[in-house]
Amino acid sequence: MNTPITFTPIGIIHSPYATLEGMPIQPSGAKGVQGRVEVFVPYQEGLADLDGFSHIVLIYHFHGSTGFNLKVVPFLDKVERGLFATRAPKRPNPIGLSVVRLLAVEGSTLAVENIDVLDGTPLLDIKPYVPQFDAQDDVRTGWLESVAQNSARQRSDDRFTETGRPLPNNG
Repeated sequence: MNTPITFTPIGIIHSPYATLEGMPIQPSGAKGVQGRVEVFVPYQEGLADLDGFSHIVLIYHFHGSTGFNLKVVPFLDKVERGLFATRAPKRPNPIGLSVVRLLAVEGSTLAVENIDVLDGTPLLDIKPYVPQFDAQDDVRTGWLESVAQNSARQRSDDRFTETGRPLPNNG
């Protein structure tokens, strides 16, 4: 089943990150960083009742990524891993997700915090974060078990851009 699937962006994500270099790799590395989500007017009505949630899930297109490899050296490791055991942005379907704090809904704009997304990223969907649905018990995190705590300090480099070469001293 290789039928192409087409998505239409419902908005644009705005953040302080104009380039991939130095950008946080997860929301845990973007604590307190504010951004905004501009939802296109035809979709504004869908924001009704969202202001009652403290956190939302942003689903977006990794527009700064092209191509993919099924084995990658992820940001938090020096060992080559299977792509689907990582959160690397170069994927067969370059779709990303981030759980962010929702600060306010102002018309068709969402004020958010803990944003780890490249400025100008096309927004595909928004879902409310609900711990009773989304948080799991008895979680195993595979190879990330010993390094996940480093995500708050780790920054992006160019290993997942077209050149694919890591910056010096960044793994």
